[in-house]
Amino acid sequence: MSLDLGPVWLTLRLAGVTVVLLLIVGTPLAWWLAHTRTRLKPLIEAVTALPLVLPPTVLGFYLLVLFAPGGALGAPWLRLTGETLTFSFSGLVFASMLYSLPFVVQPLQSAFEAVGRGPLEAAAVLGARPLDAFFTVASPLAARGYLTAIVLGFAHTLGEFGVVLMVGGNIPGRTRVISIAIYEQVETLNFAAAHLLAAGMLVFSFAVLVLVYALNRRYPVHTA
Repeated sequence: MSLDLGPVWLTLRLAGVTVVLLLIVGTPLAWWLAHTRTRLKPLIEAVTALPLVLPPTVLGFYLLVLFAPGGALGAPWLRLTGETLTFSFSGLVFASMLYSLPFVVQPLQSAFEAVGRGPLEAAAVLGARPLDAFFTVASPLAARGYLTAIVLGFAHTLGEFGVVLMVGGNIPGRTRVISIAIYEQVETLNFAAAHLLAAGMLVFSFAVLVLVYALNRRYPVHTA
């Protein structure tokens, strides 16, 4: 039996791009949430965590509206790039970033809170600028949080279904990811192919979680 590995490579690419972009966006957000004293903090935390409780189809529907060629985000993107956000890999990346945001921000926020201000104040006394202190002191001490954020963000993106189906559809080579490929194989009663894809996802997800727990036990959190 031949198995199309296109959805596998597309999903890995989507997860990799999503995690990298989420680290770029999520790190300053998590740092701000870990240190801010504004009364708006609970509101921002709630918005960040919303994908945890919001049904994927609801999030996917509103993203579809926003990403449409005439939508608030889709229209300027179309003018800028000449391509639509809907039913495209770029649209999947943006949707995945929103859907996996809390799985990256929350571990980073907890790690930064555990680091505290003590190491940063010590670095400042030694003459380090805030940005230098962040990269040379805070980030290494928060390595466990970064590891958890990367693995959870990557694994969560791999398992997306409702959001990617609503935003990207099922276009071979462009938006057909593993979860959609499994659903399609089940619909066509090709259970052997569905089993191979699903079993691969199960084994991979279990392996990365074992790795996270093992590394977390080996490298404890550094606190101030």
